[in-house]
Amino acid sequence: MSHYFIEDRGLLHRPRYVTYNFAGIDFVFETDSGLFSKDHIDPASDILIRALPPLSGSLLDLCCGYGCIGIVLAKAYSLRLTQSDINEAALRLTRKNCEAAGVESVIIKSDCFENIRGLFDTITLNPPIHAGKAVVYRMFEESAEHLVEGGRLFVVTLKKHGAESTKKSCLRYSEIVIHL
Repeated sequence: MSHYFIEDRGLLHRPRYVTYNFAGIDFVFETDSGLFSKDHIDPASDILIRALPPLSGSLLDLCCGYGCIGIVLAKAYSLRLTQSDINEAALRLTRKNCEAAGVESVIIKSDCFENIRGLFDTITLNPPIHAGKAVVYRMFEESAEHLVEGGRLFVVTLKKHGAESTKKSCLRYSEIVIHL
């Protein structure tokens, strides 16, 4: 069985295109087999995008997948965007989707924060729950080290995927947790 956070070079490529609208801007994202939410923008990502206050400055879209959260927010708010994922196929599509949307991004292959340097005003995370709580909680802890003073981490999880335990873990660092 293939997981979206593990590179599976044996998967057949089956490109798909999903559409999304935010702030009066239409987006089209290319997705492919083996990626999270390849057929549509997942409900949690949609809630995260729509629930955020207006943003400014720099944004790290951690575990970006094919890039939808970061691209939408960067385009809507003119943010300096950095996106990271462990999956090279996801990063390849993030590059294509950034180009298609006219969004500039620094795109980094990284396991959590392993290859990420610098500080960010905002970090967004729709965590890879199936990677396990240890990995996800590590992302929360390391996020604190990559935020400017007063910076914000926004996390979204579904109730069925551990929103309550996520909320308890994040409350050490933040007041805001969006959960379904």
